[in-house]
Amino acid sequence: MLLRVAPTVVLLALWVWAFIDCLTTPEDEIRHLPKVVWVIIVLLFPLVGSIAWLVAGKRRARRRQVPWPSGPTAGYPEYERPRPLAPDDDPEFLASLKRGNQQHEDMLKQWEADLRRREEDLRRGERPEEDPKG
Repeated sequence: MLLRVAPTVVLLALWVWAFIDCLTTPEDEIRHLPKVVWVIIVLLFPLVGSIAWLVAGKRRARRRQVPWPSGPTAGYPEYERPRPLAPDDDPEFLASLKRGNQQHEDMLKQWEADLRRREEDLRRGERPEEDPKG
C-alpha cells in the first residue's frame, strides 16, 4: 500500500511546490516563457510541467554574494561582519555618561547647598522660605 501511495504523494508535493514557486518568482527571474504560460503549464501538466519549471523556467542563483568582504576568516562570516561597538568601547556613550554624571553631581551639590541653607535658617530661628515649587 505504501509503495502505491508514495509516488502520488511525491508527485503532489512536487506539483504544489513548483506551482507556488512559479507564482512567487519575480517576472525578471523567469526564463524562456512569460510567467502566465509557466503557471498554465505547471497546472495542466503536473509532472512534466513541474520538471520543466525546475529545469528551464527559473534563473537559479549560481553564487550568493555576502554583504561583507571575504577575508582570512572565510567560512566563518560571523567574524567578518561589522559589529556595533560595546558600550564600554563607544566614546560617544562614555561621554554621555560623563555628562549625565556631571548633571547629577551639580544637582546634588545644589540640593546639599539648599539643605545647608535651610538648616542654618532653622538654627537661627528663622522661618524657612516657602519653596515656590510646592
